[in-house]
Amino acid sequence: MGAVRRCTRSACSQPAVATLTYVYADQTAVLGPLATAAEPHTYDLCEEHSRRLSAPNGWSVLRLAPAPSTVRPSHDDLLALADAVREVGRRRPRPAAGPPGLTLVPPPKED
Repeated sequence: MGAVRRCTRSACSQPAVATLTYVYADQTAVLGPLATAAEPHTYDLCEEHSRRLSAPNGWSVLRLAPAPSTVRPSHDDLLALADAVREVGRRRPRPAAGPPGLTLVPPPKED
């Protein structure tokens, strides 16, 4: 299991819930769901810092995710996850199709 990513703001040790990136050509700050992996030139923010985010004068903020405090796993989400894990556990590997594999045998040694 991976380590929890933390907010990139100075002196903040809260867990990150959103990722911030900038589109300089459009003068837009884009705040979206937490990226699956940390990327260069992006910033992971905690709930408080993502809520308080503001952009420089003349820039706009595009928020792609709902407020993190409103996003909670539902009972249906947990059941779907459990079903998926069970299904993977039930699968059996298929035997390989075609002729059996070849084995290299070294030539006999001459005396």
